Amino acid sequence: MSINDNKLLVRGFIEEIINTGKIEKIENFISPDYTEVHEGKRYPVGVKGAKEHILGVRQTYPDLTLTVDLQIAEGDWVATCITARGTHKGSWLGIKPTGKAIVYTGVNINKVVDGRIVEHGGAANLLGPLLEIGAVQVVGDQMNKK
Repeated sequence: MSINDNKLLVRGFIEEIINTGKIEKIENFISPDYTEVHEGKRYPVGVKGAKEHILGVRQTYPDLTLTVDLQIAEGDWVATCITARGTHKGSWLGIKPTGKAIVYTGVNINKVVDGRIVEHGGAANLLGPLLEIGAVQVVGDQMNKK
């Protein structure tokens, strides 16, 4: 596959699977050898784990939508800058649903081999959403509080 094909595959996965929660066609995008990378550790979760992850996130944020802001690709790798939006309607990190809308940005790094995503990692700016739903509170200069 070409670099453009890889970018289109990742974009299609975001738009057709993540944004809809319709996991029936996930095998068109995800390899049976799919691995998640987090904090330098590799978690071989396969198609089943990818499905469970998407369904779990959508239980918390049923209207989750990722917008592709930018994609850069080289070889088998695709970096995708995203903006995510959703409404906190399920428990997350022990916080009961608040009904509050969240927005965050992130970067997904995917490796594509033979027309399927075989590896995913990245980073997300979750401080804003955590503040918004009350999971984190700012502790600061008390002199500026009135």
